Amino acid sequence: MSMRALYKHHAGEGLAFTKDRPFPKVGPRDVLIRVHKAGICGTDRHIWQWDEWASGRIPVGIVTGHEFVGVVEQVGPAVTKVKVGQRVSAEGHITEGVDFLSRIGNAHIASDTKILGVDRDGIFADLVSLPDDNVWPVHDKIPDKIAAIFDPLGNAVHTVMEAGVSAKSVLISGVGIIGLMAVTVAKAAGASRIFCTDINPPRLELARKLGAIEAFDVREGDGWIQEIKQATRGEGVDVLLEMSGFPQAIDQGFKALRNGGRAALLGLPAKPVEFDLNANVIFKGCTVLGINGRRMWETWYQMEELILSGRLELDEIITHEYPIEQYETAFATMMSGEGIKVLMNLT
Repeated sequence: MSMRALYKHHAGEGLAFTKDRPFPKVGPRDVLIRVHKAGICGTDRHIWQWDEWASGRIPVGIVTGHEFVGVVEQVGPAVTKVKVGQRVSAEGHITEGVDFLSRIGNAHIASDTKILGVDRDGIFADLVSLPDDNVWPVHDKIPDKIAAIFDPLGNAVHTVMEAGVSAKSVLISGVGIIGLMAVTVAKAAGASRIFCTDINPPRLELARKLGAIEAFDVREGDGWIQEIKQATRGEGVDVLLEMSGFPQAIDQGFKALRNGGRAALLGLPAKPVEFDLNANVIFKGCTVLGINGRRMWETWYQMEELILSGRLELDEIITHEYPIEQYETAFATMMSGEGIKVLMNLT
């Protein structure tokens, strides 16, 4: 039996499409899922471009992708929590659940973590096999296109919730896909005022529509830092959500953070960053949080509740959908910046 799939066919740029990928194996505690919609994310872009990170991390031949929604087609004989025909998504960080971190409630950073579409075959395919513990049943009132982006939305929710934004002024540094999600999540979570920075005017405008009271184009200089301070009693924002990973943005974000503030860092720098730890952290007396993935399963429950509340505005973030056969156009749309969140349809 064979299926359609996108896979890393060689150590270079691009992915290849095939109709002859063997079906994945289904073990006793595995769930076979037919993928309906799949999202393209920044990790997939790195793999497509075969940058330094991807070339040192990704095995050639792997099926990529990790954001999706689908329907259960088969379950292993030891599976009891998931049923055939159930609509599901899944947590893409896969662990045995037995190491120290998993046992103390931090499975999202477990030492034995394997990542879907990075360490094992992912979801850019008709079918994917996953451990039943990683499968998340999708609520009937949540549409497929929203369920397909649980993974990146979970990153935004994790960042916002760990930072504790309720009744706080917030700076979101970088309004890419997850940064824009963080705007609507922070608003729903009760942030008092939200400021944003980026270099992309259309996305800054969308950030305003989603709830930012001001969005600054940092190419125009760093005068915005003083504007934020003037708007916050001369102190700076209570919370920094750093979503860009750019060294200058990180430095400026900390400069705009008040003494004793809280910074949650999700953005990934492309290389080591030179950073004034004394001025930005130690003398400032601030709290710094490193954010990785989603808390299993606390973040997922928070996500579901926020979506069902109707307070999240996600429709304008999901901009394009293509059939998987048009994967080259889908990736080009995402990488050009024309699209924000781009989905591929397999049914």
